[in-house]
Amino acid sequence: MDEKKKETIDFYKIPEEASIYDVWTYKTTPEELGDRPWWKLPEGFNSIEEVWEYTKTPEYKEKNFSREAIKIDPEMCCQPLGALLAALGIEGTMPYCHGSQGCASYFRFELVRHFREPVNETSSSMTEDAAVFGGLSNIVEGLENTYKVYKPKHIAVYTSCMAEVIGDDLKAFINAAKQKGAIPEDFPITYANTPSFVGSHIDGYDSMVRAILEQLAEPGEKKEKINVIPGFDPYTANIKEIKRLLNIMGINYTFVPDWSRTLDYPLGKFELYPGGTPLEEVKNAINNKGSILLGKHSLKKTGKLIKNKWKQPTHQIPMPIGIEFTDKFLMAVSELTGKPIPEEIDELRGIALDAMTDAYQRFHGVKAAVVGDPDIVYGVSKFLLEMGAKPYYVVSTNGSKKWQKEMQELLDSSEFGRGCKAYAGIDLWQLRSLMYEEKPDILIGPCDLKYYAREFDLPLVRVGLPIMDRFNLHRYPIMGYEGVINLTTFIGNALLDHLDRICPEENFDKLR
Repeated sequence: MDEKKKETIDFYKIPEEASIYDVWTYKTTPEELGDRPWWKLPEGFNSIEEVWEYTKTPEYKEKNFSREAIKIDPEMCCQPLGALLAALGIEGTMPYCHGSQGCASYFRFELVRHFREPVNETSSSMTEDAAVFGGLSNIVEGLENTYKVYKPKHIAVYTSCMAEVIGDDLKAFINAAKQKGAIPEDFPITYANTPSFVGSHIDGYDSMVRAILEQLAEPGEKKEKINVIPGFDPYTANIKEIKRLLNIMGINYTFVPDWSRTLDYPLGKFELYPGGTPLEEVKNAINNKGSILLGKHSLKKTGKLIKNKWKQPTHQIPMPIGIEFTDKFLMAVSELTGKPIPEEIDELRGIALDAMTDAYQRFHGVKAAVVGDPDIVYGVSKFLLEMGAKPYYVVSTNGSKKWQKEMQELLDSSEFGRGCKAYAGIDLWQLRSLMYEEKPDILIGPCDLKYYAREFDLPLVRVGLPIMDRFNLHRYPIMGYEGVINLTTFIGNALLDHLDRICPEENFDKLR
């Protein structure tokens, strides 16, 4: 063995439990690491390179799609992360994770890296003792500390895996904390069960939004307002854009939850609770004349509460991404309130259409792989169809069979969507197999796709959650007519950047 390489291997002090993946870590080969059974290659293969090439074949694709017991690189997070985002949208609220400190840190980390803002959260800090004896003492002490130290107006409690596995009863535990005097009897605490081992962040978000609306509701005198309830949305700018359109129309509304300032506020004096829907407005949401829910798949429980229990006139519509879905949102607002759509909004729509027309020729026939949460990819795919592009692979790891059916119907309804396919429940490693079968022209989705963009030499437009490797994208709306302009700009320019990079010298033109 080369002496310099041997020194490198000795420096790393390779442990006996090293796995095949440590070939890259220790800068060596399986042969140099000795006769360890876990280093043996699959039968019929002579090198790791051969195994890698095999993963690009149709035979491997069949095996890849037949696996059931494991997900490889799924594009989703667990339920409590969604609950945390919902809680951050309520005035004076301290989110509280009944689970381990490690779980709470993960949820905060994901949102902090995406929004690049501080995210408040406390937890029960459950350890091995709580796993055996239950988390009652943890939550009593945790709620007391949260109330005394952080002085919130409201605490939103949700669970992680440990509390759910041992079966902790949140309602009973919160009542016990009040009976023990840890927190005042009349202090508002809402709670939702959000087990991490089922569902995803959109389910946790839905459960927490429903819990907040249901448990804080104070039925009373009817009000001439409407509720606007966003689905799970990782863009502070989307909320601001929707509110801008409502304000232009002169609508009296309650936007709940609203984290547009909580996760995007000015540099300067620190505020522990910088934004959120006022608690009084949340309590009165039950008394408003109707509700508009932005998203069909991340507000299922909330939609049932409002339609079936509150008996409010309700429009549950797709997220207003693209021209048609933005039109649908504004028409729903007009129908609920009786107010016409003003000329100013007509002009905004016309500007968006002009932007689309300017770029249309670069989108026409482009094949895209669209990845992310079901409501977001549904809207983005609709926008692509409006631009004459083909959402060739539409992938949502946390999408349901119902979503897949609706998504496929949307694709099939357009001449540009024919031949395109929706995939619910598959992960990014399975998408990779699809792309080796037929390569798209562009990837659209979270930053996790960057590894596949590099492997396939494709442009990537970052949309959704998480976006950890670029700045400020959550400050650019993808909803409303302004969102239409932004999507046209981001996707169109990514296609042009890629064209400039790969085109032959004679086609490297100043005019595109």
